[in-house]
Amino acid sequence: MFNMRSAIRACRSIGSRTMMRGAFCGAVGGAGVTMAIQSEPSRCESGMVNGVAAALAGVGVGYFAAQALTDSTEQDRYQKYWPRKIMIIFGPPGAGKGTQSPKIEAELGIPPLSTGDMLRALDPESAIGREVGALMKQGKFATDEMVIQIISDRIQQDDCTTGFILDGFPRNTAQANALDDLLRTTGEVVSCVIQLDVPDSVVTVRICGRWMHKSSGRSYHVKFAPPKSLNGAVPNAENMLDDETGEALYQRADDTEGALKKRLEQYWAKTTPILDHYAPTGVVRKVNANQGIEAVWGEVQEGLVR
Repeated sequence: MFNMRSAIRACRSIGSRTMMRGAFCGAVGGAGVTMAIQSEPSRCESGMVNGVAAALAGVGVGYFAAQALTDSTEQDRYQKYWPRKIMIIFGPPGAGKGTQSPKIEAELGIPPLSTGDMLRALDPESAIGREVGALMKQGKFATDEMVIQIISDRIQQDDCTTGFILDGFPRNTAQANALDDLLRTTGEVVSCVIQLDVPDSVVTVRICGRWMHKSSGRSYHVKFAPPKSLNGAVPNAENMLDDETGEALYQRADDTEGALKKRLEQYWAKTTPILDHYAPTGVVRKVNANQGIEAVWGEVQEGLVR
């Protein structure tokens, strides 16, 4: 008689979750063969087939079939997050998108796609590169159609096979509709929107206290990561100096309080309606981003698997 406990123990000995599942399927298949033979012993030469032996043969087949698919770590990841994860990370300036995106990338094995980075990486000799370059020389932005084309080309690359994270796009509902249309051509939809929620007052402190070292890109903050030269004083151009070179730091033009106010007004008026656009599909995950980085990450992780 087939011994299910023995088959399960054999499956567990395989190790990884993926291999165990493959092996278990093989075991069940072996059990089916055994029981069929036992039900008609006249067709079996001895009439005494060992069920466990047949099941273990199935285990072997299941194991090697599962092993041939891919590395077990990748299989675990895909089983946890499959189908292809098409994500948007969403939040105001200073919400922590740049901090959380690399963590999501490491967890899911999918790349963050920043529209700014993609635009800068365009081949200036390509047709789209020449079009975008011409607009930028005039102080204008790439059109929605151009950005969608760039995204369409980018997500066909090998590293996007199992998904991608959009950062900085869409910025309004028209762009969200264009993205939906693009995904519809392959029968896909946005599967997760991570909303990093943080009050404007906190954003103001984070953004307006940020100073940069131009040549290296090192970032400082008057409250959270001050340079040694500040030494508790009121920050100004004379006492905000890079720790390594002693060179003067600077504030980006859009990191001032006046510029940030305009950016936040745009965010609340044009960008947040995207949440209403995707909310009916149940993919929006609201995360409290006004806490420590690891606490935020814990909430993000929960949102990835719901």
